[in-house]
Amino acid sequence: MYAQAIAQCVQAVRAMETYLDKAERTAHAKKFDVAVLLSTRLAPDMGGLLYQIQSACDYLKGGAAWLSGQQPPRHEDNEHTLDEARARIRKTIDFAESVAVDQYADAANRIVQVSWVPSKLTGENYLLQIVIPNVYFHVSMAYAILRTNGVDLGKMDFIGPVNSVDL
Repeated sequence: MYAQAIAQCVQAVRAMETYLDKAERTAHAKKFDVAVLLSTRLAPDMGGLLYQIQSACDYLKGGAAWLSGQQPPRHEDNEHTLDEARARIRKTIDFAESVAVDQYADAANRIVQVSWVPSKLTGENYLLQIVIPNVYFHVSMAYAILRTNGVDLGKMDFIGPVNSVDL
């Protein structure tokens, strides 16, 4: 279950690369600097697009690490360009996908301490109450920031590739 949940979060974070590709095409077509979008936010008190990307990545790598009994890799928040944001997404996904399924064997019972949560959590509560909601929150905010600014994103961009079966 834990490997599947992390795999689903990987797909959500990976979808942000599609968002960035479409943002770049939109900026080119409308003749504006795509870098403008990286600091764009939906409200004055929320983080901009780049922050949303960094945060989604942080929750994914944290989930993959803590639930598999590892320390998360440290990623400095020093991205300033679209290519650097893409690189952040890729290195996060590379880490999450490097965790073997059997490393999640005790995930439900692991104790996880998140700096901003006042008490310790079981791995199950950490996954269900922190990782999944936060990955999807930040991916959704990245989607909303770009969509609000005219980037042609649709539901399938958010969902990503769907594995179907021919019957």
